[in-house]
Amino acid sequence: MNNKTAKAYPTKTFFVTMITRDITFEDCILDLIDNSVDGASRSEGNPPINLDDGDDLSKYRISIVASSDKFSITDNCGGMTLNNAADHAFSFGRRTSEAYDAYSIGVYGIGMKRAAFKLGRNIRVRSTFTDTDGSRTAFVVPIDVAEWLNNDDPPWDFDIDDAEDLDENGVEVVVQELTREAQTALGNPEFVENLRRIIARDYSLYLRRGLNILVNDRAVDGISIELRKSDEFVPMRNHYEDELEDESDPENKKVSVEIIAGMAAPPPESTEPDDKIDGEKGFGWYVACNGRIVLAADKSAVSGWGTPNWPQWHRQYTGFIGIVLFTASNAAALPLTTTKRSVDVSSNTFIRARLRMRDVSKRWIAYTNARKYNLANAKKKEDKAAVISIQNVENQPTIQLPMIPKQRIERRANVHYSVPVSKMKQLAKGFGSIQMPYREVGLKSFEYAYEDLVEDE
Repeated sequence: MNNKTAKAYPTKTFFVTMITRDITFEDCILDLIDNSVDGASRSEGNPPINLDDGDDLSKYRISIVASSDKFSITDNCGGMTLNNAADHAFSFGRRTSEAYDAYSIGVYGIGMKRAAFKLGRNIRVRSTFTDTDGSRTAFVVPIDVAEWLNNDDPPWDFDIDDAEDLDENGVEVVVQELTREAQTALGNPEFVENLRRIIARDYSLYLRRGLNILVNDRAVDGISIELRKSDEFVPMRNHYEDELEDESDPENKKVSVEIIAGMAAPPPESTEPDDKIDGEKGFGWYVACNGRIVLAADKSAVSGWGTPNWPQWHRQYTGFIGIVLFTASNAAALPLTTTKRSVDVSSNTFIRARLRMRDVSKRWIAYTNARKYNLANAKKKEDKAAVISIQNVENQPTIQLPMIPKQRIERRANVHYSVPVSKMKQLAKGFGSIQMPYREVGLKSFEYAYEDLVEDE
């Protein structure tokens, strides 16, 4: 009995199934883009990515091909060294001794493997790299997933073979024998268009510096986030360094935090659920980690809405945009989840930032409450605010919003009733438009009845 041990290492099937279960196909592709973006940054000396103008990335290209029978991503972002491939890139997770590239997006060391296993069963990773002495190396790592899964005994290594050079230094990942789910997703034009929209948003700071990303041979243009400014509406821009909690912990490094927030559009006149508000989905809080947007237009408890001392998001608050940029030389210090599509709400760095976010949000909430009592005055002030890009927002400790004098108004009565939709639409048509919002139909019907029954007396 003294010689018996209980084996604790996982099976390959279990491991592959677990690391791919909770990630979407979009997330898989973004993980692969992250690797290419980190390669471009590495080639430029790993500069931090923030709102300021920085290194020109226009010479770097990331080309994605997505179809029902094949996926590939090819870049010219410098390539992977043979030593990196042998010692780090194909390991499942990052070793404790493994150093991070400064200001990288990659954190956990599972992105490329997880993405490839999620997408298909025949994988080829090819790289071409030029060393400092001018020598050029090209290699390929072929992975037959079915064959690799046959044997669970360690080591779990992949072969590295010689390969022809790529046209430029870079990495090419080709996935064939796609899973049935991947075939359905990648072959759907709506999926591809949605992927383009996500890339345009999440890599907007990199695209702004000239990085070229193509999806099925079409270039992706980054979105531009804009706020409004006037003498009375002044967006905030505040920067601080998050304090170290334990300097003896090598994983705990300083994080630079920048918060920008303000009015992106005037709040709506109506908050009735039947009234459409253009672009409502684009408002809320955005979070970026080392230049990559990981949380977009959030209106949930993740960014604080509906938590203690912070009301749930209401349509009344539409028009507000806030952006928090976390930048760290050590990516492990960033408040990231493994999917990089949300933030770790237990991170002390994020908890401290969210306190500041709450104060900003409450100022906007107070303004939208006040404007209801003098809407005409508020709209005149809002119309004077001009659009500016977030890059042009000047340093300001918090947002400035106008004081709206409270107008004496007659007490209002709220009326709520339900009627068959068919009758409501018929009445809307009678008032001139079958598309008229239900709220407006109700007001017109009240005014019609009031004029007929009261004003004639």
